[in-house]
Amino acid sequence: MKARLIVADSEQSADLLYATGMFVPDPFIYFELRGKKYVVMNDLEIDRAKRSATVDRVLSYTPYQLRLQRAGVKQPRLADVLNLVLREHGVRTVEVPACFPYGLARKLRGVNVTVAKDSFFPQREIKSAREVRHLAAALAIAEEAMDVGIRAIRRSQIGRDGYLSARGQKLTSETVRGLVNARIAELSGVAFHTIIACGNQACDPHESGSGPLRANQTIILDIFPRDTRTGYWGDITRTVVRGRASEKVKQMYALVAQAQDLAFAKLRAGVDGHEVHQAIHDLFRRDGFKTGRQRGFMQGFFHGTGHGLGLEIHEAPRVSAFHSILQPGHVVTVEPGLYYRGIGGVRLEDVAVIGPRSVRNLTKFPKTLEI
Repeated sequence: MKARLIVADSEQSADLLYATGMFVPDPFIYFELRGKKYVVMNDLEIDRAKRSATVDRVLSYTPYQLRLQRAGVKQPRLADVLNLVLREHGVRTVEVPACFPYGLARKLRGVNVTVAKDSFFPQREIKSAREVRHLAAALAIAEEAMDVGIRAIRRSQIGRDGYLSARGQKLTSETVRGLVNARIAELSGVAFHTIIACGNQACDPHESGSGPLRANQTIILDIFPRDTRTGYWGDITRTVVRGRASEKVKQMYALVAQAQDLAFAKLRAGVDGHEVHQAIHDLFRRDGFKTGRQRGFMQGFFHGTGHGLGLEIHEAPRVSAFHSILQPGHVVTVEPGLYYRGIGGVRLEDVAVIGPRSVRNLTKFPKTLEI
């Protein structure tokens, strides 16, 4: 008898959240057998699971513990209960995701453990209409927070020293990030490593940013909250300059915007994401913006054009140097960028829903360089 098995908490495991539809902060047992879905829940979670979990049967953890104690196991642990549950259901083989705990797998008795070759739920890539609505709601949180961040920068004063200030204090990445994250929390979201990066810091795409913000330099705001109500993520990036952008920055910004338009024109079901990514590289190179290591740093366009968005911030498919055929229902970011130290970093990011014959941009927030 073969079953599919996950043991994790659904706060961290996107697969488990997808399978059960409910957040649980502690590890629990989920398995599929003969086309039915089961969870084994402790007393704290069992009533909520019976109301909310999208499974066929909710089993109680406590009776298994009591049976083990009567059998002489003084302190039954999760592995003991799991062995008893599988034995009771006649399971001899389990298929588990690649992230299944190795220590727990070693404690299974009389059970053959196989690891899923690819994604445990490949159907997660194809978003239903309901999931697209969840993603749109998460993106709306990100856009509201983006508005707060950009308004804070726009309202700042430009000092003679070239720094931005607000209420007599230098405006910092940390201050703007705090305003952005507070707005996310007000809207039932959770912020993760919000990026407010200025100048050379903006040339490192995953640099969160720190310290005072400068006038006349690019500031990248990359905001990607998780909606606590559904677990789905939003993702948006804008680049602004408080004051005057240099001619080189203006050229970079116009080209990145053109690259994003090019990507949306090419994104369709049946298209290889690699082709879209390569077209952007070709565009940048034709206009003289080369990619590679310069003065000891990677500069130019050296990340993917986009990634899948769903119950994880980065998931399949990819729009990148790797081949990935797009399908109806895929939801991907579109985020070309250019980064040159001493000049600045520019990135723009929207979210695309791939349809059978078209693509839809879920993002509504405007794009403005100088503010």
